[in-house]
Amino acid sequence: MKKTGAWLATYALEQLGTRFTFGIPGVHTTELYDELNNSSQITPVLVTHEGGGAFMADAISRLSASVGVLAVVPAAGLTHASSGIGEAFLDGVPMLVICGGPRTDTAHKFQLHEMDMHKFMGGLTKATFKVTSHDQVISTLYEAYRIATSAEPGPVFVELAVNVLLYTGEVSDLPAYMPPPPPSAAAQGDIVQAVTLLSQASNPCLFVGWGTRDAFTQVRAIAEWLQAPVATTLQGLSAFPANHPLHVGFGFGAAAVPAARNAFKDCDCMLAVGTRFAEIATGSYGVQVPQNLIHIDINPQTVGANYPAKVGIAGDAAQVLTQLLAALQASGPGRVLQHEKHARIQRDKAAYRATWYQADVADRVNPARFFDAVRTQTPDDGIFVVDDGNHTFLTAELLPIHATKSVILPTDFNCMGYAVPAAIGAKLAHPHRLVQAIVGDGAFLMTCMEILTATSHKLGIVYYVFNDGELSQIAQAQAIPYNRKPCTVLGQVKLEGVALATGAAYLRIESNAELDSIVLQAIHLASAGRPVVVDVKIDYAKQTAFTEGAVKTNFSRFPLNQKLRTLARAFTRRITG
Repeated sequence: MKKTGAWLATYALEQLGTRFTFGIPGVHTTELYDELNNSSQITPVLVTHEGGGAFMADAISRLSASVGVLAVVPAAGLTHASSGIGEAFLDGVPMLVICGGPRTDTAHKFQLHEMDMHKFMGGLTKATFKVTSHDQVISTLYEAYRIATSAEPGPVFVELAVNVLLYTGEVSDLPAYMPPPPPSAAAQGDIVQAVTLLSQASNPCLFVGWGTRDAFTQVRAIAEWLQAPVATTLQGLSAFPANHPLHVGFGFGAAAVPAARNAFKDCDCMLAVGTRFAEIATGSYGVQVPQNLIHIDINPQTVGANYPAKVGIAGDAAQVLTQLLAALQASGPGRVLQHEKHARIQRDKAAYRATWYQADVADRVNPARFFDAVRTQTPDDGIFVVDDGNHTFLTAELLPIHATKSVILPTDFNCMGYAVPAAIGAKLAHPHRLVQAIVGDGAFLMTCMEILTATSHKLGIVYYVFNDGELSQIAQAQAIPYNRKPCTVLGQVKLEGVALATGAAYLRIESNAELDSIVLQAIHLASAGRPVVVDVKIDYAKQTAFTEGAVKTNFSRFPLNQKLRTLARAFTRRITG
């Protein structure tokens, strides 16, 4: 039979369960977009910038069973999308990057958009493929999907030559996609050793990350069996419910909140699952990890990489934790409910929050009171999409997350501009759930015009823009050593104008007294299918525990001469201005 490459690609994507593609059509992809438009299953979404499209695809993958798909033009479209592809790569998020390619049926050089895209994508993807014949289209996309979703997930790049997409070619059959077998079980000896260490520990603790997103039930059951406090990574904020009495917060070292620091202080056995012990998760590697570390991660290269593991298991978290839970339960009854431990955690949480309540100022919005108002009006399954910046750590410390896969954010790639488009992907994935984005004014400026895409698709999303006129995370870091804010003070932007330009509603919160009513109004407007920009006059004066702890940890590592230099400069500039 004869089919165009575009038809074959669309067929393959349908077989893979694709619901949306994101991108901007160009001369190399017009045929592909025509076929995508003909599909009864796939909706091609026009974006304002391919980078925004990549963040949307990222959100689809994080929050649903479907894998996000980019459909972009070569060179310029691909480079525009590269930040979102890089975010997915470092965060372990599957993605299919489908790109038109220059013709392969001509000897002419210097074609439009001709570049070595595979060399460019080599460091941002798990694999790259170049399709030059029709009989390669389906099998290549199936293999790309398999790689993207297997082991540690990540993006895979597929170049489809424009002549293959446009012209018909002979193919022998249209194979259905056959999913791979389930992951293999962990070695029983490792499970037994882990059970022994956990059972013998006086103060076991759990540290869980994004890798446990599909093991929510197992993590909770293990924590309760051990009566072990649970801390999460930043990306894993929804890996354990914050309203559980054993939840202590984000991180556990010097850059963590008091509840986590205190609960983990005497930890003598740690079960760490789905975490790389990366820089942010460890507060710039400022954590103390016990000798009895059980480290479980799907990527064998991460197990024991930063901190030596007594027991290291490379495997799928849900699979391994199911085995571990069964072995724990078979070993005897779980530990008696430790009411005093629960009470101490709650006291520490309340005391930390009280320090924020005490930081009220008359003409600014207190972050803790803001998050209280939002949490009160948000159902447990409401989705939060958070950008990169000071507001990231405010969210991590002050917004309790109650349900799995209910918060997403950029982490290791740490790309600003994530939240506005990713919230669109979240709403497309779950149209009936409340989606709210927390974004700083600097990050908002990078991708705010993507709200037009939300308006075009009648997506009711609430965008809370923390507006202080600065790149506050960096401005705070500049304050002490430099006493200056070079390139961190933003120009004056009228966010109401952005809302008007993109078809969004606009609201403004200037004080704590307005919080409850305006948050409720914003959610009501969004429920009618209209995006809402909420201009929040936030107070960033008080630093998060993370910021204070990470700064101290990093400064402690400075050589003595550099410490003295930094302190002398800070002192001099305080005097001289």
